[in-house]
Amino acid sequence: MTEKLTVDRREIRITHADRPVFPDESLTKLDLARHYERIAPLMLPYIKDRPLALQAYPDGIGGEGFFMKAVPKYFPEWVTRATMRKKGGTITHVLARDAATLVYLAGQNVVTVHTWLSRADKPYQPDRLTLDFDPSGGGFAEVRAAARAAGERMRDLGLTPYAMTTGSRGVHVICPLRRGPGFPEVHTFARALAERMVQDDPRHLTLEWRKADRGKRIYLDVNRIAYAQHAVAPYTVRARPKAPVAVPLHWEELSEQRLRPDRWTIKNVAGRLNDGDPWSGMMRHARALPPLPA
Repeated sequence: MTEKLTVDRREIRITHADRPVFPDESLTKLDLARHYERIAPLMLPYIKDRPLALQAYPDGIGGEGFFMKAVPKYFPEWVTRATMRKKGGTITHVLARDAATLVYLAGQNVVTVHTWLSRADKPYQPDRLTLDFDPSGGGFAEVRAAARAAGERMRDLGLTPYAMTTGSRGVHVICPLRRGPGFPEVHTFARALAERMVQDDPRHLTLEWRKADRGKRIYLDVNRIAYAQHAVAPYTVRARPKAPVAVPLHWEELSEQRLRPDRWTIKNVAGRLNDGDPWSGMMRHARALPPLPA
């Protein structure tokens, strides 16, 4: 079964449109494509002009998935590309500048979109600081509390924090930055901030990379802050049961007991979107990287 969707005046063929991507939810490849068509106006401002890493599942999420970083030769010419340096050469990534690209990617079995923390024109200068709060078995209330505490510290340093449920297990706290410092400087700052948090709450927080050494503590992951590393994109779908969606939050929602990292899914996110985008105007709050926290 092939369906044709007209998006941005482009006709996009969704082959095998009835193929189950989330079989337990009866969600097909066509449902995935329509999600990205619907979500594009909110999603594009946060991924536009950023190199993408794409997680594809040709046989649905129950099958083997893979990361697609280099643009396949068969992608149409109208899909925007950016060639980035890598060790020993270069690699050409997709840039999503329109809804048609997102729908086309869904037609190529892409479930989850990951983005760089920098834009393609200045790839060595991140404009986002991202802390990933990854639980190791404790309750989500502790994750919410840790994210709120990080936000308070960031505000004390002059930054403006934003939060997002990842659609998986944790929360990302993101601060928009003015471009200038490179990844090493931003990573050093984030690492110092995380170390202070762990020192103040070693019972609940850790920087231990090995899962076996974390116990039930929350892992503060700052390792995404590096050239060519990536983080899950706002409003993308995760390859997990129930088809959860990564959703930006109003900061005060971190205090709601009913909040869960996978609360919103392809099936129920439309109601969430009626309230608009909690991150609207984010980049107007970009700040220069402050001195290292004392």
